[in-house]
Amino acid sequence: MGPNSRVVKELGMLSWEQTPSLQPMRCCRAWVEINPLALRHNVQQIKAQLRPSTDLMAVVKADAYGHGAVTVAQVALSAGATWLGVATVPEGMELRVAGIQAPILVMGAVNSAEEMEAMAHWRLQPTLVMPKQALVFSEVLSSLVAARPASVHLKLDTGMSRLGFPWSGAVEFGRFVRQLPHLRIASLYSHLATADSPDAGIMEQQRQRFAAAIGQLRAEQLLPPRLHLANTAASLADPTLHYDMVRVGLGLYGLYPAPHLQGRLNLQPVMQVKARITHLKEIAAGSGISYGHQFVADRPMRLGVVGIGYADGVPRSLSNRFQVLVKGQRVQQVGAITMDQLMIDVTSVSSLREGDVVTLLGRDGDQQITPDDWAVIANTISWEILCGFKHRLPRIAIEQDIPKTSSTLPRLN
Repeated sequence: MGPNSRVVKELGMLSWEQTPSLQPMRCCRAWVEINPLALRHNVQQIKAQLRPSTDLMAVVKADAYGHGAVTVAQVALSAGATWLGVATVPEGMELRVAGIQAPILVMGAVNSAEEMEAMAHWRLQPTLVMPKQALVFSEVLSSLVAARPASVHLKLDTGMSRLGFPWSGAVEFGRFVRQLPHLRIASLYSHLATADSPDAGIMEQQRQRFAAAIGQLRAEQLLPPRLHLANTAASLADPTLHYDMVRVGLGLYGLYPAPHLQGRLNLQPVMQVKARITHLKEIAAGSGISYGHQFVADRPMRLGVVGIGYADGVPRSLSNRFQVLVKGQRVQQVGAITMDQLMIDVTSVSSLREGDVVTLLGRDGDQQITPDDWAVIANTISWEILCGFKHRLPRIAIEQDIPKTSSTLPRLN
């Protein structure tokens, strides 16, 4: 964990882990470290680039991209975020149960009356993507005793071809929702499909469609009080896309959505993944390692067996293709990654013992391995890497100093 680290608290225990006698075992095998100081720093970096009138929505869906939704939400709000974004009703309920009072937008489409009733009870704000959905929500509210008007958010499809009412029908959609009792339109928004691309052509087309919808709604006096379009990539790429709020996910967690956007802000990774060596052994040249003998030693080798595997979130596709950090050195993973364990070649590392820590993602000395490194090897994206770490890996909050920057970054706007 390092000399400048301090354990703050444990995040999101599983039921069996709440047994006091089992507490000492939570970090015996493998775990995820979350640095609240890095998260706070990232929020402040992002906020500093926004106009004072532009809000920051911290996107904490998918358990805050695997970081722990409640803790991330609490830190982000204390650092300057004003809204939270989730994908599902249960995700929003979890935040409310934890005592979080900030406005929460449910960005997924909700259609059942039961879910809508839960949203009303927990003061979650729905995304509306079609008239039928708005009608059902209004009817649900009318059936509730002392129901308050609900804030709803209209989503337009400007080119993502996922959720959203066609942008060209914005006036029709807005007019329909406006006349329904119990509903108050809080915002109009859309989502960009290619904001992380160096080619801004499609993003510009979506911007123009969104602007056209805004103009049409304004002309009919139907324009909601809040507009938002930008995700992390758009927030970094173009200040004119900020509107009244930006929805930032990946950037909160210290990663950049594309290489050409790196360095726009001084973001710091929030997550590290670590495990322990559970066994050390010597093998002879010609020995096959792990299932299928996908790796055969070409020399005598010392192996370290590490207590983490694909059931914890280490993609099996990384087998024989990635490195880990041990005592500040990069060493090669060898053999097929198994469900609960993987093997590393520690021949070059001296004075190793069972129980020593292996850094799979994060920093050890002057070496660092990032989710982007894994994503390139596995032919995926860093979002998937972060979201892949399972809950049998405990999340441990570690306050660890972040690197200082010697220069002042210019404002994006």
